[in-house]
Amino acid sequence: MNTSANQSTSTDTPPDLELFFEMLEVPVYCNLLWSEQQAAKNCPKGDIKLAFCPNTGLIINVAFDPTKLGYSQDYENSLHYSPRFQEYAQSLASSLVERHNLYDKDIIEIGCGKGDFLISLCEFANNRGVGFDPSYVPRAEHSPLQDRVQFIQDFYSERYKNYKADFICCRHTLEHVPNPSDLLEPLRQAIGDRLDTVVFFEVPNALHTFRNLAVWDIIYEHCCYFAPTSMAHAFSTHGFQVCDLKETFESQFLCLEALPVPGEIAPSENRKDEVEALSKDIATFKAKFDALVETWEQKLTQIANAEQRAVVWGAGSKGVTFLNILSNQDSIEYIVDLNPRKQGMYVAGTGQKIVPPEFLQEYQPDVVIVMNPIYEAEIRELTTVLGLTPELISV
Repeated sequence: MNTSANQSTSTDTPPDLELFFEMLEVPVYCNLLWSEQQAAKNCPKGDIKLAFCPNTGLIINVAFDPTKLGYSQDYENSLHYSPRFQEYAQSLASSLVERHNLYDKDIIEIGCGKGDFLISLCEFANNRGVGFDPSYVPRAEHSPLQDRVQFIQDFYSERYKNYKADFICCRHTLEHVPNPSDLLEPLRQAIGDRLDTVVFFEVPNALHTFRNLAVWDIIYEHCCYFAPTSMAHAFSTHGFQVCDLKETFESQFLCLEALPVPGEIAPSENRKDEVEALSKDIATFKAKFDALVETWEQKLTQIANAEQRAVVWGAGSKGVTFLNILSNQDSIEYIVDLNPRKQGMYVAGTGQKIVPPEFLQEYQPDVVIVMNPIYEAEIRELTTVLGLTPELISV
């Protein structure tokens, strides 16, 4: 979720940034629920023009226009219906509780989404929590903790600086903020002299996206892309001492833990080498991206020529981007997702119907295109239970 206020932007590339990649007229939302197919096809669109900062390693969309976005309760990006993701999130919450002695403590989550992670943190150790997110939807399963967990359907901002916490977490939100300072500066001011307040941030890992060609993670909603070096820079320049920074979820995510400190933090001597290494990946990205798209368009053509039925599995940002990038995606009629709020809805930009796994028993696909390889084993097990034997192809 995005926690930023509206901010003016320009499509002109600032002089210290190097433009290296463009995708034009893409859906501005990948996870908005569209109940009508034509409305989904006619969804709002925007341009992606990615530029690289050779000083910090930060990658930003210089064409990003925050006025195009306005998150609401119709926004749905929860991954918690996947057993594999649930296992990861529960393990992460348990680890944070133990490592930071989060027992009977006050916790804030910025951009809490549907609240699952905050609920876990509070359930594990009798903690009290406040979650901020305009897209939060009240859920019956959260009612047993309503005396200890509060959800505020709003962006976190300076107006909430009086909310104190022992632990502040923010997962998959910072990449939605046009300028990291818009979130990190008021957060540091709100913490003030409570220097034992731990902050935990999780973002998509730009190294995985641009080095391993996880190109389907490039979406309009992500106006910033963080590698370890740019993530550390963002926090150290806003009064935080980075205590831990690591790749997780098979290198797809970056997790950072930090403590507030008085004064400024000296930049790491290793940062220059890290930025130079990332710049080499950036230099070859466009050519590799074009080759990957061509390969997948050829695969879809082969599937269609063989009169095979193919479905995409995963109607999140990866699946939506995949379908919108490929020129021959209309050979695919359906996309599968475990999230019941998405089922029966339509994909932004291309209009494929989102269906539950059980639909495949009737449809009998020959090929299932798996949008995230980390879920392949889970999907294979589900298709087997349904009595299906399609070919599974991970992107």
